[in-house]
Amino acid sequence: MSTYQYETKSAEETMSFAEKLGSILQKGDVLTLAGDLGAGKTTFTKGLAKGLGVTRTVNSPTFTIIKEYSGRLPLYHMDVYRLEDSDEDLGFDEYFSGEGVCVVEWAVFIEDYLPEERLELVISHKGDDEREIKLKPIGSRYEERVKEIM
Repeated sequence: MSTYQYETKSAEETMSFAEKLGSILQKGDVLTLAGDLGAGKTTFTKGLAKGLGVTRTVNSPTFTIIKEYSGRLPLYHMDVYRLEDSDEDLGFDEYFSGEGVCVVEWAVFIEDYLPEERLELVISHKGDDEREIKLKPIGSRYEERVKEIM
């Protein structure tokens, strides 16, 4: 299992990279997104949404846990931080095996519900607007997706 690395120098570059990824995603794709507060998870998701053809404004689903957006494929943006000490299953299987693409922030809190195969991303600060994006594809379909955008 390889880990890939991509560096961006601005929020625009982060969004552009994510848009490129979004443009090749397929139904049932699941991405986990980790990073410190302010690392750029929402910025990344906005770019991903653009690549999926979503026209609505994307913002963090911190209080709603799951937000749905329509595009070429539906985007299910989840922020499961509030489920840290919960056993609550909000129908994750239906989302993960559904017609859209799932982006899960704070996925560590629902580890038991995550599909075995997925694309794990970690965004880190590298300077003012510079970010490092680590991509860890788990499963051959995600390995192919990452190779296609790198």
